[in-house]
Amino acid sequence: MRASRKLSRRQFIKTGAAAAATLAIVPRRVLGGQGYVAPSDILTKAVVGVGGMGLGHLGYPGSVLRAVCDVDSKHLARALEIAGPGVRGYADFREVLARPDIDIVHIATPPHWHALIAIAAAEAGKDVWCEKPMTRTIAEGRAVVEAVRRTGRIFRVNTWFRFSGGFYGFGTEVKPIKKAVANGLLGWPIKATVSASTGFDWKFYWSGLTYARPEPVPPELDYDFWLGPAPWKPYHPHRVHATFRGYWDYDGGGLGDMGMHYLDPVQYILAKDGTSPIEIAADAPQQHPDACGSWRRIEMRYADGCVIVLDGENRDTGAPFLEGPEGKLYPGLESDIPGLRDKLAALPDPEPQVVDFSEAVQTRTRFALNEANGHRSCTLVNLAKIAVRLGRPLRFDPEREVFPGDEAANRLVGQPMRTPWRL
Repeated sequence: MRASRKLSRRQFIKTGAAAAATLAIVPRRVLGGQGYVAPSDILTKAVVGVGGMGLGHLGYPGSVLRAVCDVDSKHLARALEIAGPGVRGYADFREVLARPDIDIVHIATPPHWHALIAIAAAEAGKDVWCEKPMTRTIAEGRAVVEAVRRTGRIFRVNTWFRFSGGFYGFGTEVKPIKKAVANGLLGWPIKATVSASTGFDWKFYWSGLTYARPEPVPPELDYDFWLGPAPWKPYHPHRVHATFRGYWDYDGGGLGDMGMHYLDPVQYILAKDGTSPIEIAADAPQQHPDACGSWRRIEMRYADGCVIVLDGENRDTGAPFLEGPEGKLYPGLESDIPGLRDKLAALPDPEPQVVDFSEAVQTRTRFALNEANGHRSCTLVNLAKIAVRLGRPLRFDPEREVFPGDEAANRLVGQPMRTPWRL
């Protein structure tokens, strides 16, 4: 049975704490000490949001599914059919978090829910696997970082190109690119251009409807709960499920959807996991206040002179992916540096990272893309979104994570949530 919607977050935390004291939600591997894994110990997980991406994560190595959750009863029924016996379905994520037998919560909801569910999960003693973008706003990202650190949980953002797989359109994994930059083969500072030549035009025109006639809410959907912390807007099918990304209230268009996939590897390559750009500028048409629109070009400059260019229109045809005073690097590791491949082969690999989430949870070791560096790469996306929405150059303080003296920009750093939801 679904929990009462009147249950406040404070009440939920208090109830969860009491349950933890009597039911011991801490897994046996933690009680056994660092690195301890009992032979019979299996990581258990729940997936919250099973309308699309969540269905693809019902199973992964090292874990067994115990629960699925969705505010759309049709989505929930389909997930339960796929999951098979032994898996329970819920309409309210708070019921999932109250279960003492769940180790991991996989969040595959729209981004406007990511922060609230991640924080509640961490405070309920769960480790968190979160889909990208990590959070809808910069302030939400900070709150997640603080909650994960405070509770000592393990957190992962679900983008992997910094450590696994071929970087979009580049024809290689990120490791040799990281080696080239870290060992000064291109010189410093670096200009990184992410353009259509590396696949960034995919979903580039993902936009919302600027006018949609209100329609009746289908009986299978709890639309009020789907909106949650987002402002109330009349229901239209384009606002929810597969096309929600076209609206500022829930995501940020194609930039919000795909930005972390492209920008997180660049952040890693440039060794910017602990900071953010100080200047952001966007060339974009005037944006609708509700529906995300397209943009042409975004530039983000760091204090040391490194620059990231998002070339949405592929204006700089043939531009190198990375360019420094000593050389250029193109897709496929093509370069104007003589003998680049031989030089890379002779260089040491980057420092090893924990890239298996189950291992990170079992050993209580921070995952390669975690709450801290994930927040910084998501901040790149959110800075770009704010620049597109305001249509003017911005200055950002990466330490305080605010726009000094810019009230309009700071209103977009931490947007209000609809009662009763709050960070």
